[in-house]
Amino acid sequence: MLIKRSITINKHRTSLSLEREFWEAIKIVSKIKNCSIESIITRIDLNRKTSLASSTRVFLLQFFKNN
Repeated sequence: MLIKRSITINKHRTSLSLEREFWEAIKIVSKIKNCSIESIITRIDLNRKTSLASSTRVFLLQFFKNN
């Protein structure tokens, strides 16, 4: 089931829909990196070539694969 959350990226409000497991994973990354979820998603947004949701999922999979 997708969970939709509103976030701010570069002063622009948008929504992001991810499965519960990915929201939990991004919370873990934010604690490890000591930064906000929005700052992580902003960095993902700057480098993405696909949708924000898809790019976020790929980022999280790569993060946990490499750490």
